[in-house]
Amino acid sequence: MRENKFQSTLKKELKERFPGCLIIKNDPNDKAGIPDLTIFYRNMWAMLEVKRSMDAPRQPLQEYYIDWANSQSFGRFICPENKEEVLNELERSFGSHR
Repeated sequence: MRENKFQSTLKKELKERFPGCLIIKNDPNDKAGIPDLTIFYRNMWAMLEVKRSMDAPRQPLQEYYIDWANSQSFGRFICPENKEEVLNELERSFGSHR
């Protein structure tokens, strides 16, 4: 699956799982390595770096920002192979702050 197609379906699923969430598509030209999506839900947030597959290359700054986001709130690499696992973790993370 192409990354942009996966990202489009992922955004729809995020909106279904987290009604009322705000999803921002980050500009990769603004800050190198910043994750693709930022999700705001209630008083919480998460950053997701979308990849077409588990084997897709990762840039060092992407690793840095995912680690940073995870230390502050929630950050993950997400691809079709781990989508359910990551979304379930995100659901638990968002749910634990209610």
